[in-house]
Amino acid sequence: MDTKNLLDVLTAVRHFADLPTFLVATCVCLLVYIYLQRPRNLPPGPRGWPLLGNLPMLRKSAFLPATLTELSKQYGDVMTTWNGRTPTIVLTGYETIRTALVKRAGDFSSRRANAVLVKLRGDGITADGILYSLDGPRLKHLRKFTLKTFRDFGVGKRTLEDKVNEEANILVQEVLSQNGQPFDIKIMMQNAVCNIIFSIVFGDRLDYDNPDFLRLISLLNTAIETKPTISDILTFILPVFRHLQSSEASLIAKVERMYQALREFCSEQIQKHRLTFDPYDIRDFLDSFLLEQHRATDDRAVETFTDKQLKEVLIDLFLAGTETTATTTRWALLYMMLNPNIQEKVHQEIDSVLGQSAPSYAQRDQLPYTTATLAEVQRFKPVAPLSVQHAAPRDTTLNGYNIPQNAPILINLWSVHMDPQLFPEPNTFQPERFLDQDGNFVKHEALIPFSLGHRACLGEQLARMELFLLFVSLMQRFTFHLPEGAPEPSMLGIYDHNTHVNLPFPFDLCAVPRG
Repeated sequence: MDTKNLLDVLTAVRHFADLPTFLVATCVCLLVYIYLQRPRNLPPGPRGWPLLGNLPMLRKSAFLPATLTELSKQYGDVMTTWNGRTPTIVLTGYETIRTALVKRAGDFSSRRANAVLVKLRGDGITADGILYSLDGPRLKHLRKFTLKTFRDFGVGKRTLEDKVNEEANILVQEVLSQNGQPFDIKIMMQNAVCNIIFSIVFGDRLDYDNPDFLRLISLLNTAIETKPTISDILTFILPVFRHLQSSEASLIAKVERMYQALREFCSEQIQKHRLTFDPYDIRDFLDSFLLEQHRATDDRAVETFTDKQLKEVLIDLFLAGTETTATTTRWALLYMMLNPNIQEKVHQEIDSVLGQSAPSYAQRDQLPYTTATLAEVQRFKPVAPLSVQHAAPRDTTLNGYNIPQNAPILINLWSVHMDPQLFPEPNTFQPERFLDQDGNFVKHEALIPFSLGHRACLGEQLARMELFLLFVSLMQRFTFHLPEGAPEPSMLGIYDHNTHVNLPFPFDLCAVPRG
């Protein structure tokens, strides 16, 4: 039924029927019309509400990845859920995810930012950044440049390791200043990780009380922690709800202004660098980008290395690079407090190998139990358990079902990590699962906290180095425990349905210096 035929039917009904009959007929025709517009042969999935789809059920979920994993037992590893009138494809299980992202990367490695994020950050999120950009030659060129620049400035080298250890030492001093009293380590962790990114991008670290640094941290926290209201979400699904919004709708405007402030912050840093830029003395990531602008000759390079592109890339680096490592480290400390026997084994290993010497990333093979403990934290609590939303760049199929072009695709990494066939007793925190019979660390191909394929996390190597060095430095100096009388924190976490990040509930800890 096309739109003209629908209007003809409604006109005929209006001519012969009273108003209530006409309204009922109109609703029925609209629902039939919407149903007929759905793509054919989609993967199966739970039945949803008219217009709202599965949104009411999924929004009520305490932990969406677990809910989707349970649904997949009924509907299969390739499943459809409905976000309003938009079908969302959910991929579950290691083999299905590996097939899509590795074996058929060209069909499933584009990205799709949801309507909320596009509204908040603007069209630049899909055109100019890295995290949510559509797949294509422009993105490939930019990722290649970014990876090369990271390597040039020390990712995987001693120079960057020195910067991470410097920041770790400052973090240790901040923790020492708490004198063993209860405190929330969240801001300290964010400061440390953000400063590492800052030094790579802008050349130098900043003191934690520096006005520019305080401003950056405040903006990043607003970006991550501000949540759209139900009214906001409904507006993106059905624009008619715009007329029903209350004053809470101003929340969206607030976050839009925050992103604009982030761009202005980046613009200020770019202009400062331009004043001292020397093509024969490249100091940092920003200088490398400016050098590419000077060198750009072909159209592709000119289109890729723009100031607009640079600002979006910087925002992606700070947002993704700060929260992921800081949050994983907080989860690790939480598990240490709740598993003192494991914490003691980590202490013993660090003491026997390092003593009071500064850790080196190359020593992770000498610290197999500590490395296994961090692997188990990432298995249990991947920071992005549904990865970053993917999309198919063209109509395709998977497991015999049609996957429409640009349909959002959720990659359920959590389902892989909690698969008892891959990880026996998955609900038990057990670092030993990553050790062989001789006590050596063993990689597991199904441990994929950074996802798979050529759209896997760009900063994976940096994140692994930061996590290891920060965690070892803290464990070397402190014993962590819950404040006396404090209830055990929830281990479920706070799952953000828009950014798909899983954060710990706020918790205090006590850090007792070790002798």
